[in-house]
Amino acid sequence: MPFYEHIVIARQDISQQNAEKLNDDIKAQLEKDGAKVAKIEYWGLRNLAYKVKKNRKGHYSLFAIECEPKAIKEVERQLSINEDVLRYLTIRTDELEDSPSVVMAKKDRDRERHSDREEA
Repeated sequence: MPFYEHIVIARQDISQQNAEKLNDDIKAQLEKDGAKVAKIEYWGLRNLAYKVKKNRKGHYSLFAIECEPKAIKEVERQLSINEDVLRYLTIRTDELEDSPSVVMAKKDRDRERHSDREEA
């Protein structure tokens, strides 16, 4: 089965709990279609490069998925209907990475720097 990385950007005015519920709904749909979700990373509320549907920010989430193309097509169909989703992007990859994404690694480094400053 092919591997995919799937990124979803949800509207800024939904809560973090609603954004995580959206992630759970996506995961449930994928697993219903026989996919294996290797990881889900919630990146948080981040600034957009430009306004999208009058939003300046969005809740970002990354999925690492192993599935058949029909499962991705069905999830994309449902996301296009959902009013809480601003954008989504699915990219086929050669392999899935188990390590944290660049965004999550940067957040961890920033937290470490901040804690070092507080100790000093």
